[in-house]
Amino acid sequence: MKRIVRISVAAVLVVAAVLLGGSFYMLSYSLRPDRVMAEKNADSYRYMYEEYPFLEPWVDSLTRAGALRDTTICDPDGLRLHAIYAAAPRPTDRTAVIVHGYTDNAVRMLMIGYLYNHDLGYNILLPDLHYHGRSEGRAIRMGWLDRLDVLRWMDVANELFGGHTQMVVHGISMGAATTMMVSGEEQRPYVKCFVEDCGYTSVWDEFRKELKEQFSLPAFPLLHAASRLCDLKYGWNFREASALGQVAKCRLPMLFIHGDADDYVPTWMVYPLYEAKPGEKELWVVPGAAHAMSYRDNPEEYTRRVGEFVGRYIGTQGGEDDGAGA
Repeated sequence: MKRIVRISVAAVLVVAAVLLGGSFYMLSYSLRPDRVMAEKNADSYRYMYEEYPFLEPWVDSLTRAGALRDTTICDPDGLRLHAIYAAAPRPTDRTAVIVHGYTDNAVRMLMIGYLYNHDLGYNILLPDLHYHGRSEGRAIRMGWLDRLDVLRWMDVANELFGGHTQMVVHGISMGAATTMMVSGEEQRPYVKCFVEDCGYTSVWDEFRKELKEQFSLPAFPLLHAASRLCDLKYGWNFREASALGQVAKCRLPMLFIHGDADDYVPTWMVYPLYEAKPGEKELWVVPGAAHAMSYRDNPEEYTRRVGEFVGRYIGTQGGEDDGAGA
């Protein structure tokens, strides 16, 4: 009997050790992919100019004019967070805060910056999220705690561009999930609408899907253990990090965009998100578009649809006539 007990205890300890090791590996793999991020940071401008050739002359012109600038803030833990920003070609209160995706950075969202600044005439601010780009941090936070930083950046953008702006927040992929997570918080009067492009329903759902596809593993028990470890180590867990839960609390208009060939953040995720959102909303499922490629593959239609949607809620002239700062 004692031998059976010893064997059982040993088996439990082995399983616990394997599970703990697997949880540490999962957090490192998913939340600290340092090599991938270093490579992206090193060639961000080159990559963007190859993918979107029209960006280089635009960025060069902004740089020569001293219009593309850097700014920093500190989060409550004293970590330095970075963003780039540019005023519109002509003075306006129309402003866009643009949020990048997983392992990306502000530079890799400049195509959406071009859409708003060059094509629509908006002021723009593009933050590097915690642990991304030139921002400090301990690990990727998948949008959940980032939502609090983005709220701070929205205040910064409002002050940078006059203090009475009309603002849209636009995110892609993890940035879209961040945008939806932001949308469920209490909003300042200057915030008018949101655009989310291919965001996930929750970190739990996205990681469960990746576990199955990349490692052929079920959610239980590894995802449960890793989520608990994330809570202990970084102060948040996979289940609470829910864009679905946050978007259900959003009371401002939102445009949902998702490619119908997206297999990274599966297209099915956009439908419960759209259904959960109360009030004014619009859905565009883009034929043939893979993950985060809706703008690259359809720049003119993307610009038109975004411009028409935000134009319903953000006036063209600014000032008192369109209720800025109301």
